[in-house]
Amino acid sequence: MPPRTTDSTPERRDGGRAPSTAPEPETTGDREGGAAAGTETTGSRGEAAEAGRDRPPADGGSGGRSDARPAEGHSHPEADAGHEAHTHTPAAGSEAGRRVAAVRRAADGGRRWRGLHVAGCAVLLAVAVTGGAIAAGGGQDRGAGADAVSAAGALSPGDLARGDLDAGIASLQKHLRAQPRDFGSWATLGVAYVEQARTKGDPSRYPQAERALKRSLGLEPGNDQALAGQAALAAARHDFHGALTHAGRALKQNPYNERALCTRIDALVELGRYDDAAKAADTADDRRPGIPVFTRYAYVHELRGDVRTAREVLERALGSANAPADVAYVATALGQLAWNQGEYKTALGHYARALAADDAYLPALEGRARAQAASGDRAAAVRGLEQVVARFPLPGPLVALGELYEDRGAEGDRAKAGDQYALVDAWTALARAGGANTDLETALAAADHGDKKEALRAARAEWERRHSVHTADALAWALHANGRDEEALPYARRATATGYRNAVFLYHRGVIERATGDKRAARTHLKAALDLNPGFSPPGAREARTALEDLEGNR
Repeated sequence: MPPRTTDSTPERRDGGRAPSTAPEPETTGDREGGAAAGTETTGSRGEAAEAGRDRPPADGGSGGRSDARPAEGHSHPEADAGHEAHTHTPAAGSEAGRRVAAVRRAADGGRRWRGLHVAGCAVLLAVAVTGGAIAAGGGQDRGAGADAVSAAGALSPGDLARGDLDAGIASLQKHLRAQPRDFGSWATLGVAYVEQARTKGDPSRYPQAERALKRSLGLEPGNDQALAGQAALAAARHDFHGALTHAGRALKQNPYNERALCTRIDALVELGRYDDAAKAADTADDRRPGIPVFTRYAYVHELRGDVRTAREVLERALGSANAPADVAYVATALGQLAWNQGEYKTALGHYARALAADDAYLPALEGRARAQAASGDRAAAVRGLEQVVARFPLPGPLVALGELYEDRGAEGDRAKAGDQYALVDAWTALARAGGANTDLETALAAADHGDKKEALRAARAEWERRHSVHTADALAWALHANGRDEEALPYARRATATGYRNAVFLYHRGVIERATGDKRAARTHLKAALDLNPGFSPPGAREARTALEDLEGNR
């Protein structure tokens, strides 16, 4: 059972110091997504998550705290709760479902429709969001949101831990129709929508999450559950300054709120404030040790190049995991860590364990496909990524699948690759309509497979917001794509300055150094990229090998 996020005093564990001092991690029965991610997932680790996923601009909330009572027109939750009953996926017969299906059919049929896509499909998806065909809002940052429920029968603490998110949301909706003034359940519903948006890749649900959280604050101004939910929502929308602000407000009300503690770590990581993130991870581990904190603690260490500690912490966390959701989440994190180090067999083992716990867990399906591609099993990788994007066409797997198609070289495959890259535009439009910032995703995809000027615009905009290693790398690569390598070099160096072992970053730096005439440094970093993770990307690895051979031949 996950620890309660609403307790005014902590539930103490044995060995409550930071995981690096070898405490025995305790499962929370639930999982929190990283900032990134990722990713980023990231977030991620992404992302994320990721979750993924701290920059200088002034704090900007994602709707902010609302101390007012619900508006007169919304004094009865039946309409909202009933409306929200259809948010787990766009129904096949709904207008939104038909539009999303049409986008996927276009990709499956191999039609070249990039121009029409931007002018038509993305707009239709955005219209579906704003018109309510897809109930907007988001789910819950993986954690202890279930415990915010204040009345029996609304949502059992085990529902979200078992990954039965849709059933939990339906239960909450039913409960709120009977108990419309239950502020805790409104907060739980809001964070459940954030999680639903994150796990299903549909940012159109974020506005609905915002409404539920505001309803909670209208009923009970300043309650830490809703403030922590607002922090998770802001992080999911990539408003990391807002996430930090909301998390701080929640922690003033309840210093032991697990969701707020974890979102604070995520926001600091995504803002590039890694020393502060490490301190926040220590604080969170002292107050609420468990899988959500351990996975973040591990990622902070990975970003600083301490892979050994990251692996040890994740392995302890996996050993303590009991719920299938926890097993899938932590095993996938271990798979990603192994893949980053080029340990493909180990990564495949971790992904197998994740999928044994949850055979539909998308991050594990995507990770397995990437490891298969790097191991040389391109056919299995294509099948796996096709399975992922058929369900949720997110930018990362879309680009990965497009590159695998492109690598096969046939004219039809190149056309199919173009369709995958075009689908990124549809996702971007949908995310923006849901209030999310998509500049990092835009910059990463467009620099290699789209409008290079747009890539640079997006990368610059994101750098203005936050100075993480990921934004530094994205800006460096976008500048390179636009022929501005001298300007790109300082950002490429910054991206690799923390010791984070990432083959893509090393490859980008080596290519930029080669373009600026620093052949010795270029050889060093291109070789480092290929030594670390030789299958990091089909086109990227091929270009890295070609460039390195040329440099070696001209010594």
